[in-house]
Amino acid sequence: MKTVFFDIDTQIDFLFPAGALYVPAAERILPLIAQLNHHAGTLVSTMCAHREDDPEFKDWPPHCVVETTGQLKPSATLRERRVVIPNRPIDLAIDGAEQIILEKQELNLFTNPNLKRLLDILAADEYVVYGVVTEYCVRDAAFGLLETGKPVTLVVDAIKTLSQGDGAHIVQTFAARGGKLATSSKLLPQR
Repeated sequence: MKTVFFDIDTQIDFLFPAGALYVPAAERILPLIAQLNHHAGTLVSTMCAHREDDPEFKDWPPHCVVETTGQLKPSATLRERRVVIPNRPIDLAIDGAEQIILEKQELNLFTNPNLKRLLDILAADEYVVYGVVTEYCVRDAAFGLLETGKPVTLVVDAIKTLSQGDGAHIVQTFAARGGKLATSSKLLPQR
């Protein structure tokens, strides 16, 4: 059974108090994110890659601007052999990659024109989703992957939210639509 892990938007601007769009307490899940990423057989990490004038900045403060520190992923979340898939159509070459970094300029990872082909190539039997922010990008990933018809597990102790009520509603709705909920301890090897 092939499981593909999706690490959603774990970038400096979201994870740390000095970040441009800090998610409260997000730095606390960083150790779990790192463990999940390094445990994953197949790992897709989404990454906001905004231009300075991106339309998203009409709704959100500027964040994750390309080539800024805030756009980076913490080194603990990175695997050694990585490939970056930009937010424009390309020929996918992912052989040998331990981590596939999928760039996006909108909340929803499915706006990257390469994602459908990537999912076909990966041919997963199931998906695991975690990261930030529960009621936005994590929601879009979890619900979008559910629409593929494959089982999707949301790692509830490896997500963070901007609004507890909104985040709890997303988790409940996800489960009601057939998504599975798990803690990282159920997915990581026991020591």
